[in-house]
Amino acid sequence: MDYNEQTKNRLKRVEGQVRGVLKMMEEEKDCKQVVTQLSAVRSAVDRTIAQIVALNLEQCILEKDQLGEDTSGMVEEAIQLLIKSR
Repeated sequence: MDYNEQTKNRLKRVEGQVRGVLKMMEEEKDCKQVVTQLSAVRSAVDRTIAQIVALNLEQCILEKDQLGEDTSGMVEEAIQLLIKSR
Protein backbone atom coordinates (compact mmCIF):
# COMPACT_ATOMS: atom_id res chain seq x y z
CA MET A 1 0.00 0.00 0.00
CA ASP A 2 1.14 3.51 -0.79
CA TYR A 3 0.91 5.68 2.35
CA ASN A 4 0.40 9.33 1.44
CA GLU A 5 2.03 12.33 3.06
CA GLN A 6 -1.18 13.28 4.85
CA THR A 7 -1.17 9.96 6.68
CA LYS A 8 2.52 10.24 7.55
CA ASN A 9 1.98 13.79 8.82
CA ARG A 10 -0.84 12.59 11.06
CA LEU A 11 1.54 10.14 12.72
CA LYS A 12 4.22 12.80 13.07
CA ARG A 13 1.68 14.94 14.95
CA VAL A 14 0.86 11.96 17.17
CA GLU A 15 4.56 11.50 17.83
CA GLY A 16 4.76 15.14 18.92
CA GLN A 17 1.72 14.71 21.14
CA VAL A 18 3.30 11.69 22.85
CA ARG A 19 6.49 13.64 23.44
CA GLY A 20 4.37 16.40 24.94
CA VAL A 21 2.68 13.95 27.29
CA LEU A 22 6.04 12.61 28.41
CA LYS A 23 7.19 16.15 29.11
CA MET A 24 4.02 16.80 31.10
CA MET A 25 4.74 13.68 33.16
CA GLU A 26 8.34 14.76 33.76
CA GLU A 27 7.02 18.13 34.91
CA GLU A 28 4.57 16.29 37.18
CA LYS A 29 1.52 17.94 35.63
CA ASP A 30 -1.94 17.19 36.96
CA CYS A 31 -3.34 13.73 36.22
CA LYS A 32 -6.40 15.19 34.49
CA GLN A 33 -4.22 17.13 32.06
CA VAL A 34 -2.12 14.07 31.23
CA VAL A 35 -5.17 11.86 30.72
CA THR A 36 -6.79 14.51 28.52
CA GLN A 37 -3.72 14.63 26.31
CA LEU A 38 -3.49 10.83 26.19
CA SER A 39 -7.12 10.73 25.10
CA ALA A 40 -6.27 13.16 22.32
CA VAL A 41 -3.39 10.89 21.26
CA ARG A 42 -5.69 7.85 21.19
CA SER A 43 -8.26 9.77 19.16
CA ALA A 44 -5.62 10.87 16.66
CA VAL A 45 -4.36 7.30 16.30
CA ASP A 46 -7.92 6.02 15.83
CA ARG A 47 -8.54 8.58 13.08
CA THR A 48 -5.29 7.59 11.39
CA ILE A 49 -6.24 3.91 11.51
CA ALA A 50 -9.61 4.72 9.96
CA GLN A 51 -7.97 6.76 7.22
CA ILE A 52 -5.50 3.98 6.40
CA VAL A 53 -8.25 1.34 6.28
CA ALA A 54 -10.46 3.56 4.11
CA LEU A 55 -7.68 4.36 1.64
CA ASN A 56 -6.61 0.73 1.49
CA LEU A 57 -10.20 -0.40 0.94
CA GLU A 58 -10.62 2.09 -1.88
CA GLN A 59 -7.36 1.03 -3.56
CA CYS A 60 -8.13 -2.68 -3.22
CA ILE A 61 -11.67 -2.34 -4.56
CA LEU A 62 -10.48 -0.36 -7.57
CA GLU A 63 -7.70 -2.85 -8.32
CA LYS A 64 -9.93 -5.92 -7.97
CA ASP A 65 -12.72 -4.26 -9.96
CA GLN A 66 -10.32 -3.56 -12.83
CA LEU A 67 -9.31 -7.23 -12.78
CA GLY A 68 -12.95 -8.31 -12.70
CA GLU A 69 -12.53 -9.94 -9.30
CA ASP A 70 -15.17 -10.19 -6.57
CA THR A 71 -15.05 -7.35 -4.03
CA SER A 72 -18.12 -8.29 -1.99
CA GLY A 73 -16.25 -9.33 1.17
CA MET A 74 -13.88 -6.42 1.28
CA VAL A 75 -16.09 -4.01 3.20
CA GLU A 76 -16.77 -6.61 5.89
CA GLU A 77 -13.04 -7.30 6.11
CA ALA A 78 -12.35 -3.58 6.55
CA ILE A 79 -15.01 -3.33 9.26
CA GLN A 80 -13.49 -6.27 11.11
CA LEU A 81 -10.07 -4.64 10.89
CA LEU A 82 -11.46 -1.46 12.44
CA ILE A 83 -13.20 -3.41 15.19
CA LYS A 84 -10.00 -5.30 15.94
CA SER A 85 -8.06 -2.04 16.22
CA ARG A 86 -10.23 -0.95 19.15
